[in-house]
Order: sequence, then C-alpha cells, then structure tokens
Amino acid sequence: MESKEFEFNGFRMSGFIALFLILAVIVADIFIINEAAGCDRPELLLGITIPVSFLLIIFLGIGMMKLEPNEARALVFFGNYCGTFRENGFWYVNPLLSKKKVSLRARNFDAEAIKVNDRSGNPILIGMVLVWRVKDVYKSLFEIDSQTMSNQGSLSSTMKAFESFVKVQADAALRQVAGNYNYDENSNPDENDITLRSGADEINEVLKDTLNERLSIAGIEAIEARINYLAYAPEIAAVMLRRQQADAIIAAREKIVEGAVSMVKLALDHLKSEGVVELDEERKAAMVSNLLVVLCAEENTQPIVNTGA
Repeated sequence: MESKEFEFNGFRMSGFIALFLILAVIVADIFIINEAAGCDRPELLLGITIPVSFLLIIFLGIGMMKLEPNEARALVFFGNYCGTFRENGFWYVNPLLSKKKVSLRARNFDAEAIKVNDRSGNPILIGMVLVWRVKDVYKSLFEIDSQTMSNQGSLSSTMKAFESFVKVQADAALRQVAGNYNYDENSNPDENDITLRSGADEINEVLKDTLNERLSIAGIEAIEARINYLAYAPEIAAVMLRRQQADAIIAAREKIVEGAVSMVKLALDHLKSEGVVELDEERKAAMVSNLLVVLCAEENTQPIVNTGA
C-alpha cells in the first residue's frame, strides 16, 4: 500500500516567541488594571480587556508543542491530514491543528512461546524476540483502528494500540514460518533442507521478512526478529528424547565397531608380517570374534586361558 505521508509545510514559529507574547500580554494586563483605577468607567475597560487577554493566552498556549529526538506529530485540521512534523525543539503552530504524537524509537517485544506444528506435524513450542519501530506515521495512525487509540493523541495509548497490533501479527507470522520447516534433521526427509534448529540465521531472516509484510500496513518496521525459544511440546518431548538418545547410541556404536575392525585388521597383519604364528581361516575367524567381543563390549571381559594341549 502506497504511503500518503508528507512533511508539514504550514505556518510555524519558535515556541519561545509565543511564550514571550504570553508574558507580554500578562504584563499588559497588569498595566491596564493599574491604569483602570483612574478611569471613569473601569469596569468597561476591564470587561473588554480581561476576556480578550484570556482568550489570547489560551490561543497562544494551545499552539505550542515540544518534540524530542525520534518523536513526530501528525497534524490534523478538522479531519484533514496536514502533514507530519518531525523537527525537534519547542515550536508554535496553528492552535486549531490537532497534534497526534508518535514515538519513532525502537521497541522490544518478547513473544511468549506458543504451541505450533512443524512441517511434519510435530507439536513444538517456539518463541521469539522482536525489535520494531514506527516508520510511517500516517499509516500507523490512520490505517489501523483500535479501541485503545485516544482521540486526544495520547502517546501512551497510541503506543499501546501499536503494541497490540504487533503482538497479533507477530503471533501469526511465527506460526506461519514455523509451519514451513521441520524441527530438526531427524524429522527432515530431505537432508539439504534447512530446519528450525540448524538454519537459525536463515529462519530469522525469513521471519523478519514475513513480519515486515504483515506490519507494513500499519507503517511499522521489524528491525530484527530472532527465535529465542525452541523445544518439543511436553506430550512428545520424552519420546523425542529417547529417539535422540537412540541416535546417539547408534552413532557411538558405529564409531566403536569401526575402530574395533581396524584394530583387528592391524593385529592380524602384524602377526602375519612378523611371522609370529600361522593361523588358518577357522582360527582367524575365532580370533576376530574374540577381539571384537573384547573391543566392543561395554564391560570389561574376563578372558579364559586354555592351559591344556
């Protein structure tokens, strides 16, 4: 959606000038009140001067506004958007303009872990941390609606509305991304595909792009998005742990057998090359069997020595 935001180019002046004018009006009122004592009809002079001065002070005071770094105000004239004011400092603008303040500072959102299904259908728990900020003031104020948005442009209520929108969209984006990938390599039929555990950087980048697509309608930008919690759901965690233990045991056994075979081969080659003993095929098979039992056994073996003929 194309942005309709533009910078405010209307009347503006330093707020200190307006403040000086207010003080000048107050001083003038004091002088007029003192002079009215010598007039024939002081009530007529005061009846005109005091209300006019009061209205002038209100008129000057309403138009003053202060902007700190990374803040902006959307100026609206009776429902007509007049632009976004971003210049820091103390300013005075048309007091008939309503000023909706928006913070442009970066904010953190820690999404609680939610239960989703990965691509293989396994229930998992996944959470993330999101860093976001308002990028387009017009979209953020006028493209989304919330019951918490204040008509007076209160900064706290406005940011709460943004946080509510970000929370809902972050939940939806996290579910979408998690459902497109497998949890780990064990549930991944294609070894070349990235998983939620192995492809952290790629997954985070996809999550960030997905969030920006969803948040762009509200003029909000996802600066960074990272998965900070990932685990199997409790109902299958024990089963998956046993599977991981089994995979670890198998891998360890394969390593042990590989080493045992190489050691048996080395022993047979040395016996033959050194001429220690000549073994027929039957005795070689028995020797290989005994060595494999000794090398692959989990407990220490107890050899039996034949002392007979």
